[in-house]
Amino acid sequence: MDILENVAELMAVSARTAPKAGGKDFVEIKVIGEEKIDKLADEMINYGKESGKNNFDRDGENVRKSNQVVLFSLNEAGVLGLDCGACGFDTCDQLELKSGPEFDGPMCAWRLMDLGIAMGSAVKTASILNVDNRIMYRIGVAAKKMNLIDGEVVVGIPISASGKNIYFDR
Repeated sequence: MDILENVAELMAVSARTAPKAGGKDFVEIKVIGEEKIDKLADEMINYGKESGKNNFDRDGENVRKSNQVVLFSLNEAGVLGLDCGACGFDTCDQLELKSGPEFDGPMCAWRLMDLGIAMGSAVKTASILNVDNRIMYRIGVAAKKMNLIDGEVVVGIPISASGKNIYFDR
């Protein structure tokens, strides 16, 4: 459906224009079309089997039935510099990024909020347009492993338009 490509792009615009702490934007956004959706779904299912983690298969099948997926990441997100301690450290200069099994961290809490606000703006846009969607961490794990988008933390939002919301009652 071409219209869902437009919806995904409008979601990306909503995320891009969402406010960011200190006026600095470290949020990356990328739309994945039907040509890559099956590979993403396969990677999600395989990761679930290999890691023994639940529901990667369920969410992978949801992605397979989706028309588009919008990926979001924090890429080389600098600290805000408030020394607020929300990241678990007393000062921002103590925060040292390390590679983790799925994502890299710790991250500045304010940058993670930027990511959340951007995704909230994106799902708001989809909702206004009556397009089914769901924020999924499991998409991010697979997308990061596949290098579909740059960033230390990755999350995805699949979208669908059908007679029944495929992301609920699973």
